[in-house]
Amino acid sequence: MEGRCNCGAVRFIIHGQLPAMYQCHCTLCRRQGGAGSNAATIVELEAFSWKQGQEAINTWTKASGFNAHFCSNCGSPVPNPLGDRYMWIPVGLLEESDRGDTRIVAQLWLDAKAHWDQPPESLRNYPAMPEDLEEFIHFLHQPQD
Repeated sequence: MEGRCNCGAVRFIIHGQLPAMYQCHCTLCRRQGGAGSNAATIVELEAFSWKQGQEAINTWTKASGFNAHFCSNCGSPVPNPLGDRYMWIPVGLLEESDRGDTRIVAQLWLDAKAHWDQPPESLRNYPAMPEDLEEFIHFLHQPQD
């Protein structure tokens, strides 16, 4: 499946099945996207490849280690490495027809959500970041009922 930024300068491919998605309601994600939450998933590095536009990607890093990768032309958030094994994918960049039947299965940082945000109940609801990131990623890659 393919994804791209708003202007199309940055394009990428996810090989294989798209894992389940989650929404993050932390302050950083809300400010990054300008919305109540962001919707994302995490894929193994081997399942990801750039199609074009890596030279158009800029990065902003906060002292805490949070970083945001974005297209320097249009400002869209773009995929970025999560450690040395995974790639974080903002699923709003994926072509609609490629999303298949994957769905949002988790809500993160519910204790930090905006007062006006009313996230739906999901299979897993976290007050903050999941304590065991590897287990959470494994959960996203499991078939969901």
